Amino acid sequence: MTIDRLTDILEAFHFFRPLWLSILVLIAALWWLVRRAATKEIDLPDAIAPHLAKALTIGSQGHSQLRPIDGVAILLALLVLAAAGPTWSRVSNPLVADTAPLVVVLKVSKSMMATDIPPSRLERAKHKVLDLLEERAGAKTALVAYSGTAHQVVPPTEDPQVAIPFLEGLDPNVMPNDGEAARDALAMATAILADQTAPGAILFLLDRITDADLPAFGDHTVEDGPTVLFWLASRDSGAAEKLNQIAGTPVVELTADRSDVAAVQRQIKSAYEAALARDESQQWRDEGWIFALPAAVLLLLWFRRGWTMHWAVVLLAASFAFATPDARADGWRGWFFTPDQQGRMAFDNKDYQRAADLFEDPMWKAYALYRLGKYPEAAETFAWQESSNAAIGEGLALLKSRSYRPAVAAFEKAVARDPQNEAAQQNLELARYILDYIETTREQSDTGQESGIGADDVVYDNEAGRGADSQQPQEAASGDAAPETAEQWMRTVDTRAGDFLKSRFALEAARGPR
Repeated sequence: MTIDRLTDILEAFHFFRPLWLSILVLIAALWWLVRRAATKEIDLPDAIAPHLAKALTIGSQGHSQLRPIDGVAILLALLVLAAAGPTWSRVSNPLVADTAPLVVVLKVSKSMMATDIPPSRLERAKHKVLDLLEERAGAKTALVAYSGTAHQVVPPTEDPQVAIPFLEGLDPNVMPNDGEAARDALAMATAILADQTAPGAILFLLDRITDADLPAFGDHTVEDGPTVLFWLASRDSGAAEKLNQIAGTPVVELTADRSDVAAVQRQIKSAYEAALARDESQQWRDEGWIFALPAAVLLLLWFRRGWTMHWAVVLLAASFAFATPDARADGWRGWFFTPDQQGRMAFDNKDYQRAADLFEDPMWKAYALYRLGKYPEAAETFAWQESSNAAIGEGLALLKSRSYRPAVAAFEKAVARDPQNEAAQQNLELARYILDYIETTREQSDTGQESGIGADDVVYDNEAGRGADSQQPQEAASGDAAPETAEQWMRTVDTRAGDFLKSRFALEAARGPR
């Protein structure tokens, strides 16, 4: 854990239910009274000789001796701290990928062809990107290349196979101009992440940075932009020193093994957690289990002779005896965890069926159904809730079940409930885009062959081709329409990836920044 991450945790640390902490005063008072009585010296008659009185007195250590009340007080204090709900991290949105979105920015210039890292800096960097994509399968990753100009190579995608041919095609010869446009690449990566619903990070794979670009990265940090990480593909110590001058930007050097990949993954996760802690729209995660675990270990001492306090045992037994039957679930887990807590454990273990059965909270039940792939049931469960986020969940579930017009209506409902909800606005635009794409495709061609969609695959309710329940086959449906369309388009490129990228980059450079 880095110093910056530890600082973020300390700044975010607080208690859900701070009123529970007031019980600590009662525990301290109880401890003092019981211990004072236990350590009080016995008054023996004056007629007994001093040497005999000393021999007859047991436990002369007095206050220095560890006593049962000490263990009981510590145990109760730990349980109170757990009940107070300590927290320092947020609960990520279950509808968002488990890993933070990432933009990989690869420098593709002539300086990257140096062979101080065999076979070359660029080739080794590309291999490292492939390793990282393999580790991040299922999480959105975009690819940007830059030299004298910056270009988006692959939009954010969860499929690493999409990026591989284009990554392999990157070479200084496909770039319009040689140079050091790191600040332009930073601006492009920041704009890509701005369209994502979850906080992400920017990873620069480069061999050096110029003095002219340093201020841009410093300003980016001051403006609290997405976290920037540097993966150094160079053996030049001067380049590392210059990168380390930028505050808040970790630097990882390429290694012969995959330890650097693991280090980058840890940095990305840390950046995601830090950004999530600043997101006021997400709930705080209850970390009370940290205090409950040592309390459970301390409880084992009660089985030792001389450590059991009878009144505490009676109190504990009474709490179980008078507990209502409804509060006790089947199995030992029901003694310690509520159904929602058990459901969350099952959810984190990706046992979504069990999670859906256990959850009493309707929102989390809907999340579990969504992850299980039961989209109609999830949409119905979301529909009963009255929050803007519930309407978003309903819309996403409807999109997955290919009910596009109802999905648009759900996102419109989410916007109406909370006009400031950016995720609702973005998903509404996305759903409208999908619906318009499908219906426009149908209008342009009755067979649908121009876009690769069969005539029988799209269903409409009216002769105009714009039905109330427009549907599309699963392989053409996606909750991320624009990137998915781009991916399908890129897969149809018949020429070599390098030639294709060279032509596209040249056109973009001639067009200039937009």
